[in-house]
Order: sequence, then structure tokens, then C-alpha cells
Amino acid sequence: MDLIDNLSLGFSVALSLSALTYCVIGITLGIMIGVLPGIGPLATVGMLLPLTFYAPPTEAIIMLAGIYYGSMYGGSTAAILLNLPGTAGAAVTCLDGHPMARDGRAGVALFATTVSSFFGGLCGILILAGFAPLLAAVALNFGSPEYFALMCLGLLAAALAGDGSPSRALAMIVFGLLLGVVGTDVNSGVRRFIFGFVHLSDGINLVVVTTGLFGIAEVIANAGRINRGGLHKLDLRWRALIPTRDDFRRSMMPALRGTSIGAVLGILPGTGAALSTFVAYAFERRVSKTPERFGKGAIEGVVAPESANNSAAQTAFIPTLSLGIPGDAIVAIMLGALIIHGVVPGPRLIADHPELFWGLTVSFLIGNILLLLLNLPLIGLWVRILAIPYGILYPAILVFICVGVYSISNSAFDVLLAVFFGAVGYGMRLARFPTAPLLLGLVLGPLLEQNLRRSMMLSRGDPMIFVERPISAAILACSVLLVVLFIAGAVRRRRRAAAGEA
Repeated sequence: MDLIDNLSLGFSVALSLSALTYCVIGITLGIMIGVLPGIGPLATVGMLLPLTFYAPPTEAIIMLAGIYYGSMYGGSTAAILLNLPGTAGAAVTCLDGHPMARDGRAGVALFATTVSSFFGGLCGILILAGFAPLLAAVALNFGSPEYFALMCLGLLAAALAGDGSPSRALAMIVFGLLLGVVGTDVNSGVRRFIFGFVHLSDGINLVVVTTGLFGIAEVIANAGRINRGGLHKLDLRWRALIPTRDDFRRSMMPALRGTSIGAVLGILPGTGAALSTFVAYAFERRVSKTPERFGKGAIEGVVAPESANNSAAQTAFIPTLSLGIPGDAIVAIMLGALIIHGVVPGPRLIADHPELFWGLTVSFLIGNILLLLLNLPLIGLWVRILAIPYGILYPAILVFICVGVYSISNSAFDVLLAVFFGAVGYGMRLARFPTAPLLLGLVLGPLLEQNLRRSMMLSRGDPMIFVERPISAAILACSVLLVVLFIAGAVRRRRRAAAGEA
């Protein structure tokens, strides 16, 4: 069966009435969940999983997948308009998307995220359809040393991409790593740094930290504000939502680079889409000729992470379907749904269940097209959220945050913890500490520790395992090169400053 026959089979499955219905339900829920702060796709997919028990396997996975990549589209909306990421992957979009909204360019930012998300998702679908076996074979070569090296590269990139002093960004990464070790050690079963709070035994949930640092901190920062400054002066005409020629010129290469980064990182099991957004943003800031624009409303800082986010969301299904290894926590739930339906993900899935694999792949294409058609006409509606007075909007946001955080594990302790991180986030704002590196440290901390300990166990305590393996050695060499380039750039800037003073 060649690619054309496989795609024909996929279209026959995905265009059936039942598959289209589940696809529309999934992406609609995904957009709504992505826009609403605090709830997130992980909790939604988990809560709706029992509903899929009464649907055929293909339709069930199509709906859950629609929620997943639909939330990637919707998550950027709250990030841009309210500085409140609906998903963890949208946290980076806050850095430049919200400043664009404050400059009266919210519509342009939302248009750019919609188009770049569609472009990244489309490229990810093509990679999934055309190169799944080859890319899955590449992912098989990654062991714990390679994952450790990759995460070190991601942390270094986050430190160098921090808004402001790299030392402050590094401090936030260390803070995130410390938060990541809270909970039960997976190797020994010992509870660490819970300080008597049993609720911390499973660790600190990323959604709790994200909603606190961004959402509650934003409410605190704007408490008592009478007017919105320039936010109420918005042009909602369709022409005003279209990016300028300069915006298009600045967005083309970041979209390509972000899509490439997301496609590669999405394939690697366990990395997820959130990591790709951080790496894409860091890389774009490093290659930019005007890095000082980032964090102040640079459209490249919106396009690159959004294209990477949606590209990774599609390619994350490669290790899940071909190897049985989930790309992230959300895909892991879908993996469980497949197993419940009697479908065993692995190398035999494409051969044994071609209608499922190719039907799901084609449904991604149809879903992304529907998302593009739904998002663009509704941009004006999303922008009108900015016209709501603070006295009405932010109490409603707090309600959504509390409901969303509580729904994670039905625990009031999580709500109190989110409030605590809201106060911490507000303090970080006052001290001008970046928040994105903290989130990356929290996400990668447990994985970094697990892969380091696993690597040392495999080598019997010999750290040379990281340089003896070609792939991990190459990734570590990239990390060293990144540090050297950063130091060289800092030295050049210092010399130019000294020359200017002279």
C-alpha cells in the first residue's frame, strides 16, 4: 500500500459523518478550554475520557486529539489578551503577545498565532504522514544520556533567552529545578521537601504554578486600576487585523524555524510541546539582529513558539502510535484510551490498524483547516474581551482559575498553592525576574533527574557515558557552543560600550 492508497483510506474514514462529528466536538471543546484560563487540555481530556468508552476507537481518539491540538490554538488567546496562558505551551506567547495587545495590536497578534499555528500543524501532519517510520527509528536511538544532554541544552537556551540579566534567568531555572524535586522520589519512594504537606507527595502541578505566576499575578498587578490605557482604543475592522508587510517579512523565517524545532522535539518521547516553545523562542532571540525587541511586542516572539507548539503537537503522535511511548501527559491519556479499546500502540499498529492511523492523520488535517476557518472570523470577538472593565473581567478570571485549579485533583490545597505562586509571581514582577525559565526548570527538573540517575546507573557511575555516545556528545557540544557564542557576544557588546564611552 503506497502513500496515496493510505491517504485515500484515511480520507474515507475521516470524512465519515461520525468521524467529522467527533472531530468538530473535539476542536470546539479544545478552543473553549484553551481560551478559558486555568482548566487546560490535560484536565479536560482526563475528564472526558469516560465518554469515549461508548465510541469506536478511531472516533474516540479523533475527539481527544481534537481537544489536544484545538487547545493549542485557543491557549494563545488568553495569553495575548490577558497575559494568562490557557495552556503551558502558551506561556511563552505571553512574553511578546501581551505587549502587542497593550500596544493596540491584539488583532494582529491573534491573526499571526492562528496562521502560524496552522502552518506548524500542517507541516507536522505532513511529517507524520510521510516520515513516521523513519523518524520513529531516529527516536529509538535516544537513550537517557541523550535526553539528559537535550534537557541541559534547553535549560541553557532558556537562561540565555531570559528577559533581562542572564544571571536572573539562571536563578529562575534553579528555582524551577528545586520546585521539580518536591514530591516522591520515583526510585526510592521517599517523600522529599514536602514539609509535612501530604498534598505535595505527587509534586507541584505545573497548571497550579502557571495559573499562579501568570493569572493571579496579573490580577494583583492590575488591582485598583481605573482604566486600560491604550487597550480600549482598538480597531476591530478586518483590515486592521491583517499584519503589515513588515510583519509578514519578519514572520516567515521564524515560522519555518519554529516549525522545524517543534517537529524534531515533538518526535522525542517525553519532551512534549511546551519544551519546543521555549527552545524556539530562545533560538529566535539568539539569531535576531534586534534581540532587544523581544519581550516588548516582537511578532517573531509570537510566531516562532506558536508554530513550534502546533508542529510538536502533531509529531508527538509519532512515538505514541509507532512505539507506544507517549510524547507528553495528554498523549499518554490517549494511549490509555487506545489500550482500553483493545488497540495496542507499537510498531504493528500501522499494519494491524491502518484505518485508525491514517484516519487519525487525515482528521488532523481536516481539524486544522476547521480551526483556521473558525479562528479567523472570531478574532474580532476575542479582541472585544479587552473592552470588558477590569472590575468585571478580573473577578471572573479568578473564578475560572479557582475552578480550573480545583478540578485538577479536587483539592482546595491546590487553590491556596496557586494563590501563593500568584504572590510569588507578583514579587518576581517587581524584582524584574523572568518567569519563563522557572516554568522550564519545573517541567524539565524531574525528567532531568531521572535521566541523569538512569545514565549513571547504566555506566556504573562513570560520567563519560555522556561524551562516549555520539548523539549526546553532539548535543552537549551544541550547549558548549551556545555558551561560547553568548560570552563572545557579551564581550563584543562590552567592548563597544567601552569604545562609545571613550
